Amino acid sequence: MDPKDQPGPEIMFDSKQGAALSESAADTAECPAHAPADHPKIPREKVGILLANLGTPDNYDYWSMRRYLGEFLSDKRVIDYSPWIWQPLLQLIILTKRPFSSGEAYKSIWNHEAGESPLMTITKDQTRKIRETMQAAYGDNVVVDYCMRYGNPSTKAKVRALVDQGCRKILFFPLYPQYSGATSATANDHFFRALMEEKWQPEVRTVPAYFDHPNYVEALAASVKRGYDALENKPDMLVCSYHGVPQRYLTEGDPYHCQCVKTTRLLKEKLGWDDTQITTTFQSRFGPEEWLQPYTVEEVARLAERGKKRIAVIAPAFSADCIETLEEINEEIRESFEEAGGEEFTYIPCLNDDDQHVAALSDVIRANLRGWLE
Repeated sequence: MDPKDQPGPEIMFDSKQGAALSESAADTAECPAHAPADHPKIPREKVGILLANLGTPDNYDYWSMRRYLGEFLSDKRVIDYSPWIWQPLLQLIILTKRPFSSGEAYKSIWNHEAGESPLMTITKDQTRKIRETMQAAYGDNVVVDYCMRYGNPSTKAKVRALVDQGCRKILFFPLYPQYSGATSATANDHFFRALMEEKWQPEVRTVPAYFDHPNYVEALAASVKRGYDALENKPDMLVCSYHGVPQRYLTEGDPYHCQCVKTTRLLKEKLGWDDTQITTTFQSRFGPEEWLQPYTVEEVARLAERGKKRIAVIAPAFSADCIETLEEINEEIRESFEEAGGEEFTYIPCLNDDDQHVAALSDVIRANLRGWLE
């Protein structure tokens, strides 16, 4: 039901929220029918689409890195050790040293012109293109924005902004093709926590993993073809490197490993390849326990030692290039391959704001808007 058609006594609305309305929302805000003249105005009802990515530090200096890493590594979905053991280690040792090395890594990939990380730049570009696509389909009935799980802009701030603009329905879209508790689930958790602070909660939906969506697989295959076509010598192997998680997550019910393996299989089938041309690996191992294997940094060295002198690496678990792709893959993993005798290393960028990728994400969004917008 449209808010203006609801009887006044049934409407719960905080006058402080009314004061915080954006200029565009205030222009279309109305007092509900049959309500007293002094009732706060309510903006016209819209549907919000909130894209969510992992996050980024505000800068690469020590304190910016410490704040970002402290938030990230304090997330129990990411590090699920007992806080009695983990927090002293984190606060007294890790956050004393790691901001320096992580800051240097971020500095090496930083978008200095824009004053932000590449992940931020790419997410803004993705959001702009998806906004244009959604508004072409649904007009001003939709509001498209983005947030970060860690750092800024926060999920809480963007939920508040969407509600202020009259979004009585919000579709929350974690930009992770494969589901994991450490990525999609923690993004959803944070979204739900933000909703807990809303007096008039919007109706919400969350977008599930989209790793097997045909248009996503097609976009992934097209990026590989473009990468290979640009090379004089074709790679001997395509390494699909996914962000790792502890091995025990698999036995505890997390579907991430299975979805990663299936992503590689679907990509292989779309390309018309066989198992000798493509493989699955996992990167970004952290801590002492066993993680999903094979580890990318070790596997690329083994490939070189076995005579695979030319390889290409792609990162299908990332919707946008970030520190794990631009620095870890393009530097640490490349170095491991070359030191083992590898000769030609090619990194195929993430799908980023590629038009085919944006079209695939937009198709996923439209499917999840059914019943809300047609």
